[in-house]
Amino acid sequence: MKNVLVLLADGSEELEAVTIINILRRGGINVTAAGLHRGTLRGSRNIVLTPDTTLDEALAHDYDMVVLPGGQPGTENLKADARVLKLLQRMSGAGKQVAAICAAPSVLAAAGLLDGRRATCYPTCLDEFPKVVLQMADVVEDGNLVTSRSPGTAMDFALTLLERLSGKAKRQEVEAGLVR
Repeated sequence: MKNVLVLLADGSEELEAVTIINILRRGGINVTAAGLHRGTLRGSRNIVLTPDTTLDEALAHDYDMVVLPGGQPGTENLKADARVLKLLQRMSGAGKQVAAICAAPSVLAAAGLLDGRRATCYPTCLDEFPKVVLQMADVVEDGNLVTSRSPGTAMDFALTLLERLSGKAKRQEVEAGLVR
């Protein structure tokens, strides 16, 4: 079974976080939602989220993929956490899959993972990173990196992640159950 770590911070976009976790779990993926601190957090729309564990506890385990939901100030909280940047660099360096949506691709850029790579994001979120090859697609895949634009693309993003982890047939099975 594949293992995925979804990072949550105060101010994370709830629609993205819940969609990612839900779709991957529907596909049989073992998903761990880890908060930057112990206890509940408030998302960008003031919805209370309860992570499964803390980032410190999650770091003791191995994952096939790490995913960052966007939202503000969640993205800035992720970007300001040295543990997050180090984890992203370690995962990418090991060839593991790294994914981010909305404003969160800027965290990948801050970690140095998007230099010369194709990516997408919420409009203007990568403007301060001129080495990124910015695309306007809903979901962009470049090697072990997957990025997406916004809460409106969260389902396509999550289904793309599921396909990368479990194949096209599993994606089609889960998508059919969603009656899209």
